[in-house]
Amino acid sequence: MTARRRLSPEQRRAQLVEAAVRVVDEAGYAGTTAAAIAREAGLSKGLLWHYFADLDDLLEVTARHLLDVLQAAAGSRMDLDAPAPAVLRDAVRANAALRSTHRAERAVLEEIVRTMRTGEGALRFTAADFEPVYLAQEAIVRRGQSEGDLRASIDPRAAVLAFQGAVDAMMAHLDAHPEVAGDAFAEVVADVVLGGLVSER
Repeated sequence: MTARRRLSPEQRRAQLVEAAVRVVDEAGYAGTTAAAIAREAGLSKGLLWHYFADLDDLLEVTARHLLDVLQAAAGSRMDLDAPAPAVLRDAVRANAALRSTHRAERAVLEEIVRTMRTGEGALRFTAADFEPVYLAQEAIVRRGQSEGDLRASIDPRAAVLAFQGAVDAMMAHLDAHPEVAGDAFAEVVADVVLGGLVSER
């Protein structure tokens, strides 16, 4: 009989995060319990607390992991050294592609972010948690402005908020209308967004 391979603490935490994704995807945030996650991972519930402080800790780690996964997936479809307008267009396309390639990850992240609350009742995740994303986008806008590809008169943060708002609205529409071709729709959104950003030379 083959002995069961002993997992490191990091591997065990990753196993529990993956189990949490599957449980939240199937049961929703409200229906997710520590017992269900432990069962999905093939572990005892008590073992969970060797790796996470409580269920909220596990779900917060899960959400942050998913954010990293989705950013990496989108980033893998982009050439960050291309001119800024091309990078932004690729970002719109990459997000649209996530609808089919990372459906569960997107759904679970959204479910946790819009539902999880602190002990005082406030939303646990706020705009501050996504600040690194905004700063990375701002860097692209600033580079485009310095290279003359994007309008220098536009405030980079305003440009980023408009860009991200358009992407979020696009994703909500695509989720609600699975019959819509995401790639073609992304091109229209990119045209509209870049129309207000690209410099007229």
